[in-house]
Amino acid sequence: APCDLVIFGVLGDLARRKLIPSLYQLEKAGLIEAGTRIIGVARHALSDEEFLARVSESLETFVKEGLDRQVTERLLRRCGYVLINLTRYQEYSRLEGVADGEKRSTVNYLAVPPSLFGDICLGLDGAGLVTPATRVVIEKPIGHDLESSRVINDAVASVFNEDQVYRI
Repeated sequence: APCDLVIFGVLGDLARRKLIPSLYQLEKAGLIEAGTRIIGVARHALSDEEFLARVSESLETFVKEGLDRQVTERLLRRCGYVLINLTRYQEYSRLEGVADGEKRSTVNYLAVPPSLFGDICLGLDGAGLVTPATRVVIEKPIGHDLESSRVINDAVASVFNEDQVYRI
């Protein structure tokens, strides 16, 4: 089914080097459902055009084979951008008009340092953007020791149940 893929930290190294090129490959293979949207979130003020230019630059830099113009255009049509300071919970309401949890499930990919996982989860919850169909993807390792890992896991678990969290 179509979804809204929200990538927090979309301008960072993980997203630029790995996620955006991977999404290109999925688009090329026809594995992204029609109607799926990709919503980039970061703390930098960018217009949609500037964001799309950054996505294009990531593709040109990190996709090894030559780019197919039609595939790139299809991928870019899916993309949008939202400015959010991840530690300011009131700013998460900016996603309300962009992500549509009633028509599509929402998958939140946290391509940020683990210390921000709790802030993002609380911000989403405070903005009313967490439903039973909402998912969150977090990358391991989580924290720098057992204690910090527990703090981060507890923060995520305060909003999402185990079935909604994907750890990769």
